[in-house]
Amino acid sequence: MSPLNARRLANFRANRRGWWSLWIFLALFLVTLFAEFIANDRPLVARVEGRWFFPVLVDYAESDVLPDGLPTEADWHDPVLVQEVEQRGWMVWPPIPYAHATIVRDLGRPAPAPPSARNWLGTDDQARDVLARVIYGFRISVLFGFTLTIVSSVIGVAAGAVQGYYGGTTDLLFQRFIEIWSGMPQLFLLIILASIITPSFWVLLVFLLLFSWMGLTGVVRAEFLRGRNLDYVRAARALGVADARLMVRHILPNAMVATLTFLPFILSGSVTVLASLDFLGFGLPPGSPSLGELLSQGKNNLQAPWLAFTGFVVLGGVLTLLIFVGEAVRDAFDPRKLPGGGG
Repeated sequence: MSPLNARRLANFRANRRGWWSLWIFLALFLVTLFAEFIANDRPLVARVEGRWFFPVLVDYAESDVLPDGLPTEADWHDPVLVQEVEQRGWMVWPPIPYAHATIVRDLGRPAPAPPSARNWLGTDDQARDVLARVIYGFRISVLFGFTLTIVSSVIGVAAGAVQGYYGGTTDLLFQRFIEIWSGMPQLFLLIILASIITPSFWVLLVFLLLFSWMGLTGVVRAEFLRGRNLDYVRAARALGVADARLMVRHILPNAMVATLTFLPFILSGSVTVLASLDFLGFGLPPGSPSLGELLSQGKNNLQAPWLAFTGFVVLGGVLTLLIFVGEAVRDAFDPRKLPGGGG
């Protein structure tokens, strides 16, 4: 590691709030990546009459588990099946025995039901376990945010690099296009799209990608406009170095310093966009685990405050962690705190 990067890492770690926020966020994300092993309506492993079964990974018919079972998919919450399995063997359940779409039976009261020892965060208005939906919804939101941030950043950086490096007519035409394209009514277009096809994870990703790539274009363009006139760049151009090599190896590393400071904030914005669309009903398909859908249920069920409270705490906590990480990254790349800086 170079002394410059070592100093940046030290500056990042010096921001204790951002440092711990990064580890908390990564821990939550890694845990939710294995959501099927934490919250599922199937056992992790079962042993019946000397045979091993892994329902969390494989779909079994009831006849596969019990000799006198039906040839239909096994319902592991069926009391009869559970009793037969326990008499002939054993099974291990995940900590939360419900998936995001599992209907909780025998609540003893109309849904939504309040938090209890059985459902730690209660159930929603369709009798689904809130904690299970939070775990799956957190994973979808973060994966969506990561994918949108990475792809849009790559496109935005490439567009800004072309604008700034070539300048002139190329820059002028690109700027006019961005001004027109950024003025498109995204929500109205999404409403029209939702009336034609059912939005899905990938449909929403492609649609939002059409507009989100412009977030970093201005920053990268400014860095390339400045960098293309530096002496070492002009000398390399005079020596016959190709434009692509100049852009990637000589100017882009300097431009990425400013770009990296924006990435955590872009990620938080991507998570917020998906939650907002789900809240308005134009996001993921109905039934999908979503933090925005949980907030919408809280709005529609004011008699069940745990729904809105859970959605607010989870979504607000994720965004707070990302903002703290972004502040730490900004401090790490602050020139005033680096060797040779004016700080």
